[in-house]
Amino acid sequence: MRIVSLLPSATEIVAALGLADLLVGRSAECDFPAEVLTLPVVTAARVDTSQLDERRIDQAVRAAVIEGRSLYAVDEQVLAALEPDLIITQDLCRVCAVSSGEVAELRSADCEVISLDPRTIGEVEASIRLLADRLDVCRSGSCERGVDLVAGMRRTIVSAMDAVVGRGQRPVFVAEWLDPPFASGHWVPEMVDLAGGRDVLGRPGEPSYPTTWEAVAEAGPELIIAAPCGFDRERAEADASAIDLPAPHVAVDANAYFSRPSPRIADGVRQLAEIMHGVPASA
Repeated sequence: MRIVSLLPSATEIVAALGLADLLVGRSAECDFPAEVLTLPVVTAARVDTSQLDERRIDQAVRAAVIEGRSLYAVDEQVLAALEPDLIITQDLCRVCAVSSGEVAELRSADCEVISLDPRTIGEVEASIRLLADRLDVCRSGSCERGVDLVAGMRRTIVSAMDAVVGRGQRPVFVAEWLDPPFASGHWVPEMVDLAGGRDVLGRPGEPSYPTTWEAVAEAGPELIIAAPCGFDRERAEADASAIDLPAPHVAVDANAYFSRPSPRIADGVRQLAEIMHGVPASA
C-alpha cells in the first residue's frame, strides 16, 4: 500500500505503528518523526507563518476563510506521480490541513480517502485503532500495535494523574493563540483536567474560540500556558514575552504535544502536571 498523509498527526500515527515505509508523500507540516522529512511534499500552507506575527497570521487566515479560499496549495503533479492507494486527511479544522472535500475535487486523487476528526482524547485513541485496523490488511500485526500504542498513552496519562492526586485543580488559561487570544478546545481542556488543572475558559470537545485578555483576567487563572497552535516552545515564548499578560506564563511546544491529535498528547498531559504542580510524572 502507498500512503500519502496530509495530516501531521496521521503521519505520526502511521510511523508509531511501525508502518512509516508505507508513506510515500506528506504535507509540509508533517515533520515527525525525522525519517518522514525526506518524503515528497504534496501540500503546503499558503500563509508563511515564519514571516508574520500572530495578529497578521490571524488576519490572513480569516480573510481566506471569508473569501472561501483554501489555505493550502496542492501539488497535483507530485500527487499523481506518487500513485497513492490511500490519502489520509481531516475535516476538523480548515486551518490545520487540506479537507477531504478538497481532496475529492482533485483529479489526481482517485483512491481511498480517510478523514480523521477526533475531538477528545478518547477519539484520538479511536483514530489510532481505526488506522491500525485499516492497515492490518497490508501488514499483519498492526491491530496489536495499535492496542499497544493506546495502552502506552494511557500509562503515561495515568502516571501523570497519580502524581497530582490530592493537589487540587489549579486554575489556568491555555492560550491556543496569543494575538488575539484563543481559548482552548477539543482535547486540550481534557488534558488540563487530567493533569490536575482547570482551564478557566476552555471548552472540551468543542473548537477553540477567540476571547480577550480582559476576559482572561476576569476568569482569574493563576498561570497562562502559552501554546499557540503549530508553534514550538521557542516561538511561543517569544510571542508571549511580547504581550502584557494578566498572569505569569509558561511556554510549551504546542506543535509537538498539544495541537496535534497524536500519541504525543499523552506526553503533553505529563508536561502539564509538571508545569502546574511541580511534580515529576514518569512516562
